[in-house]
Amino acid sequence: MIVYEFTLKTYGELFTPANFDIIIRTVVMAAAVTVAAAIISFPIAYYAARYARGKWKAIFYLGVMLPLWSSYLVKVYSWKLILAKEGILNWLFETLHLSWFLEAYLSIPVIGGNSLSVSWTGTFLVFLYVWLPFMVLPIQASLERVPTSMLEASGDLGARPGQSFRYVLLPLALPGVIAGSIFTFSLTLGDYIIPQIVGSSRRFIGQAVYAYQGTAGNIPLAAAFAVVPILIMGLYLWVAKRKGAFDAL
Repeated sequence: MIVYEFTLKTYGELFTPANFDIIIRTVVMAAAVTVAAAIISFPIAYYAARYARGKWKAIFYLGVMLPLWSSYLVKVYSWKLILAKEGILNWLFETLHLSWFLEAYLSIPVIGGNSLSVSWTGTFLVFLYVWLPFMVLPIQASLERVPTSMLEASGDLGARPGQSFRYVLLPLALPGVIAGSIFTFSLTLGDYIIPQIVGSSRRFIGQAVYAYQGTAGNIPLAAAFAVVPILIMGLYLWVAKRKGAFDAL
């Protein structure tokens, strides 16, 4: 018999070591993917905004948008093959004698052990590839709004290129970075397919929701887990709005 009562007991279960570890792991992964995407996207977007003209700008948009036209599952399974122990990436590391780097610095036993396709690093790389276009386009749109005259004035006043970037370009482009981070952070936070296909046995929030409402049959705990990304993104969007990120969408 089902007993309906108001209780916060299920939310308290989120703070047990096993469940809280899932939340922390997911947030750390989402933050790492977001930071890496911003670092990689900024020079690409800057080149497109400042130097690409005519057909080169069309090629830029085609290169950024083309991965979005292919199937999500096809991309994930393709990366699973690329990152496998028999895949091209592992072959490349062994050919260039860089396997020691993975084993020594990333703690990934490549030779005679597990592959990148069942590692935290492999999951990170696939997340980064899949969501990267969602970071490039907002930054590029934000950089196009920055007048070239402001950078020229900064140089005329004696600022070095690094100072112009830090004190002029980056603050003006920050709304675009935050706008892109909304996509990369939220999509990573709720995804369960990539960690399921390319990843280790350690769960993320999306996998926990899927498992608890499915095979485990614990729907209340699945619902409690589902609320976590909503609360995190609610706070994130509030901060983003205060930073003017919505102007760059």
